[in-house]
Amino acid sequence: MARGPYAAIAVAIVAVSFSSIFIRWSTSDAITIALYRLTFASLILIPFAAGDRSTPLQQVRKRDLALMAGIGVALAAHFAFWITSLKTEGVTVASSVVLVTSHPVFVAIVSHFAMGERVSAPTAVGIGLGFTGVTAIAVADAAISSTTVVGDVFAFLGGIMAGIYFLAGRRLRQRVSLPVYALVVYSTAAITLFVLAAAAGALLPTGDLRRELVLFLAMAAIPQIGGHTLYNWSLRFVTAPVVSLSLVGEPIGSSLLAWLLLAETPTTLVALGGFLALAGIFLTAYSSYSGLASSKA
Repeated sequence: MARGPYAAIAVAIVAVSFSSIFIRWSTSDAITIALYRLTFASLILIPFAAGDRSTPLQQVRKRDLALMAGIGVALAAHFAFWITSLKTEGVTVASSVVLVTSHPVFVAIVSHFAMGERVSAPTAVGIGLGFTGVTAIAVADAAISSTTVVGDVFAFLGGIMAGIYFLAGRRLRQRVSLPVYALVVYSTAAITLFVLAAAAGALLPTGDLRRELVLFLAMAAIPQIGGHTLYNWSLRFVTAPVVSLSLVGEPIGSSLLAWLLLAETPTTLVALGGFLALAGIFLTAYSSYSGLASSKA
């Protein structure tokens, strides 16, 4: 068990790094991609949740089910905003993934003002670095086009939704097992996205159907189950530095894969902004998780 969680996090970082690549390869609408990703992920989880005996689904309290449903709506919004960002002309994988991964900065701010959790000096520095980096990315993309800035805003909103998703689920996961929690959250997100896709007329994939379905299944199996779900399991067993490093792993991995597979090279200002943002994310997450660990000791 000592090495298991660390190996799992390493696998999860690589898995989630492929998410933006699969999305870029897909020719379908952003909402369609999100819908099929979460639907396939939910189907994969059904046998695991059905066989879970620690917290059977039928024994979960109605209040917790309602909370998980709300978290699922936030997750649906996260993917809708972020995938739309990746599909926006001019937005690079590097800038989009850095912006959407900046949720520890938002979580720290909300925790301070809404939950009364004191922000330490390192956390405050991390918040400052994070927002400096985010601003640098926005300035760099503003020089490209106003459309690119809109894409950055979508990624930023996706990051806020991710912050809500993690913040709301942090305590709930202590009462509900991972398979059951993930199934309820993912399936609620899928239902939400189905409604959005139906309203937008985007229920069906576009382009080569078989290719699109393979990409959707890959998104569900690799970054969603092999990434997010495995990541959530492993973070229960590791220290704050590992948590913090793992959070910045996806933007680094995604940027490298985009460079190798999509021939995308970020501009100097975007690279600088990404570096500052990642430093801020690391410092914020490290100090926040360290404080959480100290309060439990």
